[in-house]
This record gives sequence, C-alpha cells and structure tokens, in this order.
Amino acid sequence: MINAVAENYGGAMFSLAREDNAVREIKEEAEHLLNVLDTYPELMEFFNAIKVTGQEKKDLVDSVFGDLYSIDMIHLLKLLIDKSRIYYLRDILNEYVGLANEELGIKPATVYSARKLSDEDLERIRAAIAAKTGKEILLRNRVDRRLIAGIKVVTDNSVTDITMKRRIDEMRRALLKGETV
Repeated sequence: MINAVAENYGGAMFSLAREDNAVREIKEEAEHLLNVLDTYPELMEFFNAIKVTGQEKKDLVDSVFGDLYSIDMIHLLKLLIDKSRIYYLRDILNEYVGLANEELGIKPATVYSARKLSDEDLERIRAAIAAKTGKEILLRNRVDRRLIAGIKVVTDNSVTDITMKRRIDEMRRALLKGETV
C-alpha cells in the first residue's frame, strides 16, 4: 500500500507542477522538506501523533512552512493531514523528486569515498558521469571509511567500484580459491 499511496499522491503533485510549469521549484521544495524531516525527526512524530488534532497540525504547517513553500506544497501537506496519509509524506516526496528528476533530465549519483572529497574532485567526477550519460548529474558524496582508498560511484543500477576494499576482497577470494594473485 505504501507504494500505491506514494505513486498516487506523488504523481498527482507532479502533474499539477507540470501544468503550472513549476516542476523544478516544487522539486526544490520537496528536497528541502525531506532535509527538514531528516534533521528534525520529531516533526513526523508530531504529524503522526494521535492526540494532536488535525487543525493543530495544519496550524503548524501554516506557521512553520507557510512562508517557505508554495501554496501547492502547503495544500499537499494539509490534504495528507485531512486524509490521514501524512505518514506517507517522505515516500510521496521521494516519488515526486524521482519523477521531477526524470522530467528535468537529472540523474542522481552517489560517490562513496573513505574521506570527504574536495569540490574540485567532485566536479571532475560529476563532469565525467555527465559526459558518459548525457544528463545533468546531481552528485552526492558519502563517506565510508571501510573503503580505505579510492571511490565507488553509484548511479541507478550502475556501480563503478575502484576502491582498495574491493581489491582486497578480490585478492582474498582468489587466495581462498587457491589462485595466484
């Protein structure tokens, strides 16, 4: 049921944004709201609280987000509150962002590294992926100290792994099979 709810509401929001030529703007709002939900998990606890009335929840939406987001995003939040679907907010926003990225020709990618990469390194990686895919790349850097050195780039179903951890794992597998390295 979670996917159906996210697809229905996210798809409806996307259709509305397309009609208003506001796909990019609503996408930015959705990404910002997802960041707010990650930063303040107690916000979802408030929205999901049974003892808090729908009106109190909508009042919070107006007071906190009224000046930040478009009327369409505010209406979505209030509709989800009214329909007792606010629990699905994160999934709905992610669904919308995915549809918007597809429409705008944006491909999200994550580069994993043992340390935080410099802006110059990230830009070189972003440019290389963009040249390969022909799409605008939205690149995110995630630090994973287990990688030891090198990088792993993940886009959609594609993984390019040039990390020291992968090389060590390959050597371990070869040694266990009795192969020479």
